[in-house]
Amino acid sequence: MGAFTVLFWTAFLSFLPISELRGAIPFAVANGVPWYWAYIFAVFMNALVAPLCWIFLSTVHKLFLRLAEKRGFRWYRVLFDRFVDRAREKLKTGVEKWGWLGVTAFVAIPLPVTGAWTGTLGAWVLGLSKRRTLPAVILGVFISGAIVTLAVVLGIKAFDVFIKRI
Repeated sequence: MGAFTVLFWTAFLSFLPISELRGAIPFAVANGVPWYWAYIFAVFMNALVAPLCWIFLSTVHKLFLRLAEKRGFRWYRVLFDRFVDRAREKLKTGVEKWGWLGVTAFVAIPLPVTGAWTGTLGAWVLGLSKRRTLPAVILGVFISGAIVTLAVVLGIKAFDVFIKRI
């Protein structure tokens, strides 16, 4: 696979909500990219998710609210308001206790259903400020990238025991 193709797929995996860094960094390293370049590139691409996701959510939501008012799609406002009220009620104590550190920790944990997409979406739904959410999500991406890179590098080193070097 060529260098451009590897970088393209690494960027693509970094942007996908299902894989993010958990898929991008191992893919890049498995295709010959040194771990430090894989970390830098994948983290940079994944960090772009937060502002793009925030812009998308704000734009699409405003569009749907306008449609709800003009075209009689009242169901959207009712559904959205109910969803947001439930989410805020459930997470209110956690957000008050942990604040932006909680957003960072949530994004930093490299498990399914955590990451830049979910962290940004959650902060947006809870009405947290964009000015504080974006740095918190980006810091979480840096930490998550370090954890995934460490796991990939140590995983490769662990298998060196079984490989005979000539």
